[in-house]
Amino acid sequence: MSRLLNPVQSDAALPAAADVVVIGAGIVGVTAAYSLAQRGHSVALLEKGVVAGEQSSRNWGWCRLLNRDEREIPLMRHSMELWDRLPGETGADLGFRRNGLIYVTKDPAELAGWQAWVDMSRAYQVPVHMIGPEEARELTPGNREQAWIGGVVSPQDGRAEPAMAAPAIAEAARRLGATIHQNCAVRGLDITGGRVTGVFTEKGRIGAGAVILAGGAWTSMFLRRHGVDMPQSSVHSTVFATTPAKQVSPGGLVTPDFTLTPRLDGGYIVAHKARGRLELTPQGIRYARQFLPMLMKRWKLVELRLGRSFFAGPDAWHGRWSFDRPTVFERIRVLDPKPKMSIVEPALREIVEAYPELAGIGMARIWAGWIDQTPDAVPVIAPLAALPGLTVAAGFSGHGFGIGPGAGRLAADLAIGAPPVVDPAPFRLERLLDGTPTEVTSTI
Repeated sequence: MSRLLNPVQSDAALPAAADVVVIGAGIVGVTAAYSLAQRGHSVALLEKGVVAGEQSSRNWGWCRLLNRDEREIPLMRHSMELWDRLPGETGADLGFRRNGLIYVTKDPAELAGWQAWVDMSRAYQVPVHMIGPEEARELTPGNREQAWIGGVVSPQDGRAEPAMAAPAIAEAARRLGATIHQNCAVRGLDITGGRVTGVFTEKGRIGAGAVILAGGAWTSMFLRRHGVDMPQSSVHSTVFATTPAKQVSPGGLVTPDFTLTPRLDGGYIVAHKARGRLELTPQGIRYARQFLPMLMKRWKLVELRLGRSFFAGPDAWHGRWSFDRPTVFERIRVLDPKPKMSIVEPALREIVEAYPELAGIGMARIWAGWIDQTPDAVPVIAPLAALPGLTVAAGFSGHGFGIGPGAGRLAADLAIGAPPVVDPAPFRLERLLDGTPTEVTSTI
């Protein structure tokens, strides 16, 4: 039982050349392609598997300003504007609804952290506000757990449908002239005179004046093949969708035990407050020093173990592969980890204990994904000085779906040398390599 995903048809013929090649057809890649096609550039969107096959269809669908890292707020503002505009521009329902987010807690330290974020966000005029115990109870009617000491509310945040959004934007990009090539792995970059001049795919070469690498969890491995370091790690996370049930919250609800997110089909996306799984891998060992501060801060949220990803997948060791023979990208078309089934029963039990009126709710589908992270949980969206012609957009650290449209637009701007929609300096790769202190400030 897995998540649903709207299919996208591929174009038959691979172009000999394009103004820009986009590697990776998740939410960032498809919106980059869409933005470029809107401006009249020829674009080839390449995906080793299927559009939105990995993390862009495996997330909660949240589109939020609340609890973002301060560096992300300007870009997230632009993303929210795009989420508002894209349904009209594309003629498709992306499932985007501004139905708000509510966080409640019994933990004074957690409440203090939210208060500090709200205080910081006033400079950006983010429409969020703290609530006390009484309002927290009023905003969680029917919940038997009423020991809340307070919370935070973001009434203008919301969510979109991951299974619908990226496929619809990809189809819109095609209508504007972009070509889409699924099951077409990019094996490497063609570099001439020190500059990227195209890509080598399993189906042939495509020449390009610029390339955008939006490869999600595969990005660091791909870059190392070309001599570039990008500290990146992955966390295994499981969520599930429920059967249709009574609506107990108009928008996303975060409690100490579980997170509920209403879906358009009448069910919920459920995330249990069980630990995510951080597997020991060669890539993780390589970048252990950079990730140590994050690991220490989030130690209670992850379980460390040895798993199959030590030997296979984006965090394993693959060395210097050839571009004229099949690669790991063809062997693993879609990164589809096994979900953690053990979270379902306790999550459903806690949900019904909190909301007795949800008795009978069940699991409809369950899936897992690999959340690619950077040491400071802020993405890299930047042209690479070491590889002129290449722009990277990856490392979204579990909150890339909502910011995806703005990130795609920024990556497109940087790739073609257009004025960037926001200041790109906070997203430079060098901050992760030059000793700049890393501090994780974002939360769910």
